[in-house]
Amino acid sequence: MLADIKGLNEECGVFGIWGHQDAAQLTYYGLHSLQHRGQEGAGIVVTDGEKLKMHKGHGLVTEVFSRGELEGMTGHAAIGHVRYSTAGGNEYANVQPLLFRSQTSSLAVAHNGNLVNANALKHQLEAQGSIFQTTSDTEVLAHLIKRSGYMDLKDQVRNALTMLKGAYAFVIMTEEKLMVALDPNGLRPLSIGMLGDAYVVASETCAFDVVGAEYLRDVKPGELLIIDDNGMTADRFSSPTNRSICSMEYIYFSRPDSNIDQVNVHSARKNLGKELYREAPVEADVVTGVPDSSISAAIGYAEASGIPYEIGLIKNRYVGRTFIQPSQELRELGVKMKLSPVRGIVEGKRVVMVDDSIVRGTTSRRIVKMLRAAGATEVHVRITAPPIAHPCYYGIDTSERAELIASNHSVEEIRDIIGADSLAFLSPEGLLRGIGRPDGDPNNGQCLACFTGKYPTEIYPDTVLPYEKEMV
Repeated sequence: MLADIKGLNEECGVFGIWGHQDAAQLTYYGLHSLQHRGQEGAGIVVTDGEKLKMHKGHGLVTEVFSRGELEGMTGHAAIGHVRYSTAGGNEYANVQPLLFRSQTSSLAVAHNGNLVNANALKHQLEAQGSIFQTTSDTEVLAHLIKRSGYMDLKDQVRNALTMLKGAYAFVIMTEEKLMVALDPNGLRPLSIGMLGDAYVVASETCAFDVVGAEYLRDVKPGELLIIDDNGMTADRFSSPTNRSICSMEYIYFSRPDSNIDQVNVHSARKNLGKELYREAPVEADVVTGVPDSSISAAIGYAEASGIPYEIGLIKNRYVGRTFIQPSQELRELGVKMKLSPVRGIVEGKRVVMVDDSIVRGTTSRRIVKMLRAAGATEVHVRITAPPIAHPCYYGIDTSERAELIASNHSVEEIRDIIGADSLAFLSPEGLLRGIGRPDGDPNNGQCLACFTGKYPTEIYPDTVLPYEKEMV
């Protein structure tokens, strides 16, 4: 669905490379392939082995690097970051990577995720004299590294990581090495690839395809990888625990051509559509999906049902990031600017509208209304995820519980609110079957917290939601 309208956004994406003479340029292309994970800011830090050089800014990757900045960014290694900014957080200081300089060396850090104990750590560090320049969790790690007391960087980083709770995929770079770490539950995706003799790391494997790298493996939960001119070594900072990768990566966030923990996203979404039909069949004339993330699921629903799939909704790809919605009237217009029904397809038809999720319900109601205005005689809404009734503390910008429509209303009440003829959500069991991950871990190694309220980590009393964090 339309992430910037519906209030469901991924925090960011990370990319890194070591051992290639065009490191900054390749990072640019890698970030471009991850642009769907964040559109409000982007940055790259590059090293030639003697110093770290950074350029970052607000906007899309093509906007941040539009004036030849890459020409001066020479070096054999780089890390990059694309960022989604929540309310009140669109500050330059929060754009990553963050670069820290000391008398002995420099350190660049990029992070995807959210630390549930960030507040507690910040209070502790400030009591010890630390002064924070950003509202980002990423800065917490830098302070912990510097205050660890160990002499060796690997020991400093490993010790710092043991203090963190929550979801995190870190790429850390100095003049001498690139370090990669994934939280013990593996909540965020992170993979390693090879481009010739160069090592590449990315939030999604689609970045490997773009830069011409070959997938090597996924970073393991609790693993710390150290990459330098001698190659890559693997270490651990945490004992293995139950994998809990975010289910929304498969449902909504990741690109269809990515493989998340060796499961292809397009195939998973298509299977979710098939499972949805098995659980919630309906008589209709046409199946359509809400672009872009629901297209694969709509195709699966159509194949399972035998109802023809058609492009009944068109996404306008030229609206851009700059559209603001200061009033209800303009918000209504905003949906029409970004999404339009195809009257020739839906007019006089019973339409199955497949979507990935319902957060507040406002966008679903507007789309149902548009389909009816275009002549649809019936609109049956099918959602390829269970109802989102609980907030996410791990880096996804969901609302607080009071604003989640499924937290306060039954399915029948939601159906009435959005104006659909029928409404059905996929069950948690159908979700697990559709994605088809191995069943060795609880919930097949997936996090279902936003559906069930059962969080894989401790949630601290002062844990701040992602959308609230940058308003502090």
